[in-house]
Amino acid sequence: MVVYFSMALGRDDEARELAQGLRTRNPELLEHLVEQYHYRLLRYLIALTANPILAEDLFQETWLRVLERGRQYKPEYRFESWLFAIARNLFLDRVRRKPEVGLGALGGEDEGEFDLADPSTPSPYDSYRRMEESQGLQRALMGLSAVYREVLVLRFQEDLQLEEIAAVTGAPLPTVKSRLYRGLAALQQQLPSGGRS
Repeated sequence: MVVYFSMALGRDDEARELAQGLRTRNPELLEHLVEQYHYRLLRYLIALTANPILAEDLFQETWLRVLERGRQYKPEYRFESWLFAIARNLFLDRVRRKPEVGLGALGGEDEGEFDLADPSTPSPYDSYRRMEESQGLQRALMGLSAVYREVLVLRFQEDLQLEEIAAVTGAPLPTVKSRLYRGLAALQQQLPSGGRS
């Protein structure tokens, strides 16, 4: 199997290799990309839709679109920005086709599992406390307007720069900054005790 994104290649070389592989619809490359971005893309779509079932559908559609339109990827941009933009556009298309599927109007909540892996893991109490905090944060995040939730997820979970978020969302940079600031303020208000422990 061909190894992609080797450490010996620079960022520009990796991007050119990626663009070439997408243009030729290289199945090994696509398999590698799905594996590499599976969790991040699905997490983004769940945050965007607030519906795990719809997120799964959009996840599949996104990868089909990547396969169909891989030749449109430009190596000067980060792949994940292009990938998230495709996913977002598919979601917006779905909203336009089915008005009952609106931003923030979708239900669904992710339930976590409690699992102890081995003795080197945190104590059951610490694991449970972290799980509770994570679920509280997730509930608070899902309680926000979709425009704020999207920007927060792209910035803090997907680690995109503000300029990349603007490219994904199609919003001007000042709007992205405003949404980020307002989203953080709204999130702090949603958390128990206004975000203070």
